[in-house]
Amino acid sequence: MTAPDMPDCSQTIKELDLFLDGELSDRERDAVRHHLDGCMDCLGAFDFHAELKIVVATKCNNDEMPPGLLSKIEQCFGVDFDGDGIIG
Repeated sequence: MTAPDMPDCSQTIKELDLFLDGELSDRERDAVRHHLDGCMDCLGAFDFHAELKIVVATKCNNDEMPPGLLSKIEQCFGVDFDGDGIIG
């Protein structure tokens, strides 16, 4: 890793969720992808994070949200997530 903008392993691990969620800039995404191409340890961590996201999404998709939880989340973030025009 000689390029100054290439992340090291600890930085790559920190950015895996952002990478998987598509929340990095093009430059950051390319740097992480380049690092993953050359680092089997980080690639293994990437595979784990990707699989974990799939499992959590699948498991949580089938569960109903406890009553009042969405309201509390909306109040914390000040956002109308369910589109009912009411925060909380």
